[in-house]
Amino acid sequence: MAISAFYFDGKTSRKHVVTLRVEDDVAIVDGISSVAGVVERKCPLNDLRVSERVASTSRKVTFPDGAFLEITDNDAFNTLLANTGHQDSMVVRMQQSWSATVKVTIALILILVLGYVYVLPAASRIIANALPESIEHSIGSGALAFMDKQVLLPSQLPQQRRDAIVTRFKSLTTIQNADGEAVPDYQIVFRKSRIGPNAFALPSGQIVVTDEIVTLLNDDDALMGVLAHELGHLHQHHLMRRLVQTSTIAAVSTVLFGDVSALVANIPTVMLDLKYSRDTEEEADDYAVKMFKANGLSMQSLASVFEKLGNASKEFSSYLSTHPASHDRIVRILKAE
Repeated sequence: MAISAFYFDGKTSRKHVVTLRVEDDVAIVDGISSVAGVVERKCPLNDLRVSERVASTSRKVTFPDGAFLEITDNDAFNTLLANTGHQDSMVVRMQQSWSATVKVTIALILILVLGYVYVLPAASRIIANALPESIEHSIGSGALAFMDKQVLLPSQLPQQRRDAIVTRFKSLTTIQNADGEAVPDYQIVFRKSRIGPNAFALPSGQIVVTDEIVTLLNDDDALMGVLAHELGHLHQHHLMRRLVQTSTIAAVSTVLFGDVSALVANIPTVMLDLKYSRDTEEEADDYAVKMFKANGLSMQSLASVFEKLGNASKEFSSYLSTHPASHDRIVRILKAE
């Protein structure tokens, strides 16, 4: 069985009209060219590479040296392939099957969902804990500088009041985190906010407290609860884990090449729209609970943070947007009394 084809030697763009046939597992190409004269070539079938089937597109047969055939009759070529026992790879066969494509698509979606829910959080924890402190400081400093320009203003709380808050919290007994690490160096900084009551911990060790949340809570024990909760986020590397999850490619690049620019560029968006997961919120709550127990403080004061924020008007909802308060969390904290 001979089929028509065009032969290209891989060195020039000249096209030669030839025929292709198979004898004893050897492909034989022959034809007559006005330029090259007689065209004749033989090659074992195992040394040839056949292109995939793509609708009505001409298929190619490539020789080891780069020369190739362009088939002009795909139907005849398919018959020739069948006669030689050629079989497309499993991937190609699956691409030609709607049922296989649907199954693979479902499997891929399932893998992505499971990876996002289970693998990515676990991987982000490992990566966040392994990142050098220099990277955390660079990221945190860059984030605070950005927020100072966009959403924060210098604190208007009296210096004496700020010093009293810092002194009170520094006097509390701290605890190790779940990995047995000692409390990292931290600094409590105060800002006035354009977005209402808030507090958040940066990877560089700053715990930012706004004037508005100090005024809203109006209770030093409750304020200690906010600081303990944020220290829990800092100690557990929650922000870094969140950044890694939302910037996986950039984070991998940081680990491999030490280039933090891509990750830093993504921080403003993440910081302004950060939603901690239920698990990380519970970890930070548990950390605060342990600190309160270690210092003999009432769990009611800790729970009152969320009660007051939950009862506040909508203009004071910014802390809740990043630290979602709920009745279940309050009950959980009070049960730890």
